[in-house]
Amino acid sequence: MRELAVTKTVDGTWVSYSGTARIDLAIVLVAVAAGMVCAGTRLRRPVRLPRPGQTATAILVVAWLFAIIAFLACAARYVSAMRQHHLLHALPPHPITPVTAACAVVIFVTILIAARSHGWPVRLASAAVGAMAAPMVFEFPFDLIVMARTYPPIPPDPALYRLLFFAPLFLVEFATLSFLAFAPMARLTRATVFCFALMLAVFAGWALSGFAFPAKPGPFAFNVLSKILAFATALTLFLPQRSQASTSPPAAVPEPGASQPAQLPGRGA
Repeated sequence: MRELAVTKTVDGTWVSYSGTARIDLAIVLVAVAAGMVCAGTRLRRPVRLPRPGQTATAILVVAWLFAIIAFLACAARYVSAMRQHHLLHALPPHPITPVTAACAVVIFVTILIAARSHGWPVRLASAAVGAMAAPMVFEFPFDLIVMARTYPPIPPDPALYRLLFFAPLFLVEFATLSFLAFAPMARLTRATVFCFALMLAVFAGWALSGFAFPAKPGPFAFNVLSKILAFATALTLFLPQRSQASTSPPAAVPEPGASQPAQLPGRGA
């Protein structure tokens, strides 16, 4: 009977937060967002991401490929266990997928335009890295929140199967975010930190409503808004900074009565 009652409250692939759990989650998210804002106010100038050498680049790419292979293998084992226990049913439609795809196209094109002062190899690489990393800005905190509430639980040890699925997924997310170091345009700015803090604040509002699957208008709006902010966070890494000329002090204006240099003959007004 208890399992049946839980099933009736599940709209998608995870169980919503309720009671004090949603308040605790919202408090944690607000605290982290506030910490990010404080960190952003201390960031006086953009910080260039460290560029890896050839050896480090090869290691990161191999680690990324290994993480993807490990995730696919573990996901296949996860699905096999669901079939074994007759828990695999038709997955609910995910209404956020078109939003994610549209945001990926927008950030790719925007970075291409913003990087017009660079050559095409740099522009294409930066646009590709930005489009790949942006969803991970959303997915990492999101997966931490829903990890322990995925549905249905797989016997005999649901926690073990959740770890089997999410551990390699976190590796994929970290490895993809590490590609930001490959982009020469990428710089950490105040706008980046503030956008990420704002995304966490939206997460906090979503948590107060239960952090439910986006099957209803409220959770759908929270999901869409936080996803857009995640892509905005990634985009701020690639926006060009003001040129040195625009930030240089203006030329000194001679004071009244000061002697003027003599004009050359033939160059008068």
